[in-house]
Amino acid sequence: MLEREKRTAVKIVRDACRLAISIQKATVSPETLIKRDRSPVTAADFGVQALVSMLLQEAFPGDPIVAEEESSELALPGNEALRETVFEAVELVLPGRGPREIVEAVARACSAGGRAGRFWVLDPIDGTKGFLRGDQYAIALALVEDGRCVLGVLGCPNLPADLAHPDGERGSLFVAVSGQGATSWSLSQETEEPIHVADPKNSSDAVLCESYESAHSSHDQAARIALKLGIMRPPVRIDSQCKYAVVARGDAAIYLRLPSKGYSEKIWDHAAGSILVTEAGGRVTDLWGRPLDFGGGQYLPEPGVIATCGKIHDSVVEAVGKGG
Repeated sequence: MLEREKRTAVKIVRDACRLAISIQKATVSPETLIKRDRSPVTAADFGVQALVSMLLQEAFPGDPIVAEEESSELALPGNEALRETVFEAVELVLPGRGPREIVEAVARACSAGGRAGRFWVLDPIDGTKGFLRGDQYAIALALVEDGRCVLGVLGCPNLPADLAHPDGERGSLFVAVSGQGATSWSLSQETEEPIHVADPKNSSDAVLCESYESAHSSHDQAARIALKLGIMRPPVRIDSQCKYAVVARGDAAIYLRLPSKGYSEKIWDHAAGSILVTEAGGRVTDLWGRPLDFGGGQYLPEPGVIATCGKIHDSVVEAVGKGG
């Protein structure tokens, strides 16, 4: 079940990682503009979205795509250098694609999602600030059917194979299909290895993972929650859905995405990562312990997300409820 979708998504995310890596290597300071919502976006965001949109259109022409970027931003006057970087990067991976086709591909990924049927969810560069720092970012692609995420692929080009040795081998793909478990793939190899969440004796033995940017999730509130759980170890702070990968493969046992005032969670920030943790044996819910709902449009209905190794999930939910 979903074998063709899995193979296709893995190949697409591999190609997207190549594109993102090429832009990061070619530009010391990647071409950047400021969107209307004041978040940074790079040529890699647009290039990855164009590439994924084109390849999904070829493989599954009837499937809509919910994605983050708007082509109108790419077309704004004064962004000629940005456009040229995007076109050159896509040409490296998909030769022969013209500028018009690339812009149209970005624009095509504009579905609003919904409750019925299936659609793909893409965050082309999740963790743009990490990308700009040369640190962690992820390419996140997921498939949603009738409001439920059934497949997820995360490409993490800069993630160390071992967090304890950050200068060692880097770059992994993480793949999960509903009911089939979770696996990791090295970006440099085709071998697939099963992954599983950590198995701490209790919550005080758990390692907590949280957003690198304090604006995305309150560090102070997370520290209070960790204290209630008896966690004394310093948290792992990392950009993007790499946090989900870190929990899924057992480097950490808790990921807290605590709500910031006025911020609504987008489905592309959680779809691929949430199924990865779930299929690796963990649990992912909102702050009240309810499953995430990907069928309500581009936003999750409630702010905040808790992902854990599973066995301590209820304790974490209780601590979050008392830690605000």
